[in-house]
Order: sequence, then C-alpha cells, then structure tokens
Amino acid sequence: MRRISRYFGTMVPADENSSSYRVDLSSYDTGDFDPGPLVKRLVWYLVSVSFFECRIPWPSSFKSALLSAFGGQVGEGVVIKPGVRIKYPWFLTVGDHCWIGEDAWIDNLCAVTLGDHVTISQGAYLLTGNHDYRSEKFDLRMEPISVETGAWVAARALVTPGRTVGENAVLSAGAVLLSDAEAGGVYAGNPAIRVRDRL
Repeated sequence: MRRISRYFGTMVPADENSSSYRVDLSSYDTGDFDPGPLVKRLVWYLVSVSFFECRIPWPSSFKSALLSAFGGQVGEGVVIKPGVRIKYPWFLTVGDHCWIGEDAWIDNLCAVTLGDHVTISQGAYLLTGNHDYRSEKFDLRMEPISVETGAWVAARALVTPGRTVGENAVLSAGAVLLSDAEAGGVYAGNPAIRVRDRL
C-alpha cells in the first residue's frame, strides 16, 4: 500500500507499523535552548503587545529604538507597520531601509538577519523553529534565516527554518520556501520553485 505526500508531491510507502508509533509529549525537552531571562521576555511581551502588535501606527523610528533597547541590531530608515510580531528582538538583525509590513511574523527562536533594502510584506512568516517528527520526544529544532540585501518576501509567504533568501530574490505571495532561494530569482508555489529571473 502507498500513500501520497501532498507537501512534497512524492509517493512514500505506508508503514504497516505506523499505528504502533508513539509520540510522548510528556518527555519533551527543549535541550540547551535559552531564549533569555524570564523577566526580559515578560517585559518584551508587554512592549510588543503595546507598540508592535497593536493597530496604533506608532512611529517606526520609535519602534526601531525599542528593538535596539532589547538587543536587536537595527539599521537606519527601517519601516515597521502595525501588527508586526517579533518573538525575540535580541535574535534579530535588520539592515538599512528595510520594510516590515502589517501582520508580518518574525518567529525568531534563533537568529534572523535581514540585509539592507529588504521587504517583508503583509502576513509573511519567517519561521526558525520546528520539531523532529521522527523523534518520540518531538525534539525542538532551530535553524537561522537570512534574507539578503534587496530581497522581497511577499504577502503571506513562508520562509522555513535554515533557509536563505538570496540577494534581490523574490518569494511570491503565498509561496512556501523549503530550500534556499538563489540570488536574483523569482520563486512561487508550495514548495516554492524558481519560475523566472527578477530582471
């Protein structure tokens, strides 16, 4: 018997013993992951809810200053729209003249680096954390994300852990990036594939 994996578009054999496989979430352990002191995380949560995730259009310069105060590295001329979620600013580097659109979610359990002139559009999701589905303990896995200079992650696109969006690359609206996007390419679909050159 065989079953189809829609996510990867491949045929995989069904495991006759799959019903005996067991996930034991009571044994879950984050390993050596250290997101920072609890007090710092609580204060950041209050700041995030008050000034980033809310719909009040606080000045981008003010929000950039807050990110810097919490250990983020933020360049000049950064635009941060309302509704943005940033997990931990101390794991974030943002270059000069970047745009971060409404409802973008930078879920940075580890490093996320945005080069200069990067656009992260509305509802885009940068995901650094995942779980090992083969592990009984459902182990936490984290890999950094890099979006290089001039790249554009369009609306509702998803960048998965460990991926690089190359210089001047475009990840089209709703695309899911499961492998690196090469410089200057336009990527679309799920999983995202290169469909043309940007120029």
